[in-house]
Amino acid sequence: MVAYLKKLFEGQDYDDNNFFLIAGPCVVESEELIFEVAEKVSTVCKSLRIPYVFKSSYRKANRTSASSFTGIGDEDALQMIAKVGKHFSLPTVSDIHAHEEAAMAAKYVDMLQIPAFLCRQTDLLIAAAETGKVINVKKGQFVNGESMKFAAEKIRNAGNQQVLLTERGNTFGYNDLVVDFRNIPVMQKHNVPVVMDCTHSLQQPNQSSGVTGGNPQMIGTIAKAAIATGADGLFIETHPNPSVAKSDGANMLQLDLLEPLLARLVEIRRVIAKGAE
Repeated sequence: MVAYLKKLFEGQDYDDNNFFLIAGPCVVESEELIFEVAEKVSTVCKSLRIPYVFKSSYRKANRTSASSFTGIGDEDALQMIAKVGKHFSLPTVSDIHAHEEAAMAAKYVDMLQIPAFLCRQTDLLIAAAETGKVINVKKGQFVNGESMKFAAEKIRNAGNQQVLLTERGNTFGYNDLVVDFRNIPVMQKHNVPVVMDCTHSLQQPNQSSGVTGGNPQMIGTIAKAAIATGADGLFIETHPNPSVAKSDGANMLQLDLLEPLLARLVEIRRVIAKGAE
């Protein structure tokens, strides 16, 4: 594990051979929700010795419909995320959408995430880099893994070497995504840890209803394949009841299904590591 991730996970008891996990509900709906999810996921990760970053967006800026839920208020949501991090002794991450948001969000979280649609947005990447936080850039649905070297370079050239890249599928037609697992080793060649987004990669966007669809029954398949192909980390959005979630419910993992999935993934990781000895 690279030094900046080791620093991020200071205080957690984890197995160095495990993948790390970025997980939480898509967006902050309430303090009660994010505390429930953080408590459950952190307990599971402690038992399986998986290093864990709590994730929830303080605002969703890229909704299809103007009537879609976007958030409860930036400052309120960020304060709740920070409260979760302090209470459970966890690093935290949230998306930013514009360069002026970087410094604001950096006051509350340990990692800043660049949404896939914005992975080429130079001013956003530079502003994020200048906060000194770890930066997770999601690969755009419209680019390949090789092209993501330019996003990493923008951050590094701004003086920040703490970069992650996340695979989240590529647009396939108008209403679906497909994952090319070659992107995992390709992006690792950029000398960064690579994460597999196991939930957004199963989105079915651009539905006529204005609400993104999904294929959550395939989350385990994507996660297993990612571990088998050497992903350093996994990104999984999870919710106690995805059917009533206010954002991306169609592709989130039901919270009580997370533990058995992670247990299987730890076993797969162990077998692969043993085979590589």
